[in-house]
Amino acid sequence: MMRARTRLAIGAVGVFAAAGFLTGCGDAGSSGTEAPEAGASGAGCAPVAGDQLVVLDDDKLLQNTDNVLPAINAKAANPQLVAALDKVSAALDTPKLIALNKAVDVDRKTPKAAAEEFATANNLTEGIAKGPGGSIVVGAANFSENQTLGELYRIVLTAAGYQVKVQQIGSRELYEPALEKGEIQVVPEYAATLAEFLNTKANGKDAQPISSPDLAKTVAALKAVGEKAGLTFGTPSAAQDQNAFAVTKAFSDKYGVTTLTQLAEKCSGADTVLAGPPECPQRPKCQVGLVEVYNFKAGSFSSLDAAGPQTKNALKTGAASVGLVLSSDGALAGS
Repeated sequence: MMRARTRLAIGAVGVFAAAGFLTGCGDAGSSGTEAPEAGASGAGCAPVAGDQLVVLDDDKLLQNTDNVLPAINAKAANPQLVAALDKVSAALDTPKLIALNKAVDVDRKTPKAAAEEFATANNLTEGIAKGPGGSIVVGAANFSENQTLGELYRIVLTAAGYQVKVQQIGSRELYEPALEKGEIQVVPEYAATLAEFLNTKANGKDAQPISSPDLAKTVAALKAVGEKAGLTFGTPSAAQDQNAFAVTKAFSDKYGVTTLTQLAEKCSGADTVLAGPPECPQRPKCQVGLVEVYNFKAGSFSSLDAAGPQTKNALKTGAASVGLVLSSDGALAGS
């Protein structure tokens, strides 16, 4: 199962410096509906049960750009190493990342096996130039998606002539200092989350955020803070793992809703149930953002987990209309 990452702090300024997991998700029995502060008028859209989940398009760019990219110790970087890692970025988009996560989290393949199948299917090692060689340690965080990405990096770096080991190192608080020190040389990272982690590490937990919904701006800010920490970066992929809002396909079909703008226009009202972690009603990337950016007003809020099985189950069983998920969750793969 994928674990909740720092981005599930859902936009609380300064939380990026905390541990790489969202704490305080509430007990399993703590769910239930509570009226949000922003009152909703109109009928809304009652939940519709269904097995398939779909992400609503964030068409007004509420979320920041958490595109996958390689973070590299600057002393270990060379053109051939970076070019090999960029092969992974070029081959990845969000649907392919969802499929990789499904292979591991749903179909129960190992991250190594899923990565090798992906590499073969996408000709990942074709045309990779040999680098100077030597030993490379690829660090991986303690959730399956990151481990699979680490195995993809292993495959392309091996093709570039390196002796490569993937080492699971836990949370960002553990692996990022190891990357700076050169104890590991490469880590699969997420642009906006890492930018804010380095920002708050350097400038304090109340530092002004530097990431944005604009990928180019986020990466420029990341490179600036990364340079001071002795880090450099490969090209960001099109694959994103960030907060998203999902409904069942049956809900989308019934109400004609595929975007968050449509959700706000058609489904603000009493019957609409928003599900997410307890912090969601106070967070700018969750309910607060839905109100401010989209003028979406749910009739009630169901306090569940952070993009986990409780929220997804509430959607599938018809207990929630819309819920917070991660955009690359394997559960979003078409059946």
